[in-house]
Amino acid sequence: MKKEITDSFRKTLERLKMSKWPSKKELDKVLNKMELSDGTIHISPDASSLDKFRWEICQKFIRYKREHGITQRELASLIQTDEGKVSKILHHRIDEFSTDRLIGFYQLINPDVKIKVS
Repeated sequence: MKKEITDSFRKTLERLKMSKWPSKKELDKVLNKMELSDGTIHISPDASSLDKFRWEICQKFIRYKREHGITQRELASLIQTDEGKVSKILHHRIDEFSTDRLIGFYQLINPDVKIKVS
């Protein structure tokens, strides 16, 4: 048993020696790509009430898309806009849209929406 563990450990060490860690240049390249990606923007805890409201509207689009099992293209068709704008909504690019515009889009998929201001 001890010999098996030693052999296994030796093989693991050999694999580690053979593996190559990425260079700083490669790591910087990957980090740069990640920073430029169009991932979802999260809202700051100290964001304004209006920004939080617009962020919540974007969440409603995500929920609708998931619950109805539709594609981004289908959602774009439903709200009568292009896929690029839908992508921005789904990634919470709240600075790209006025509150009125987001509400207008949302009313196209949920005409009975009630907006409560408190």
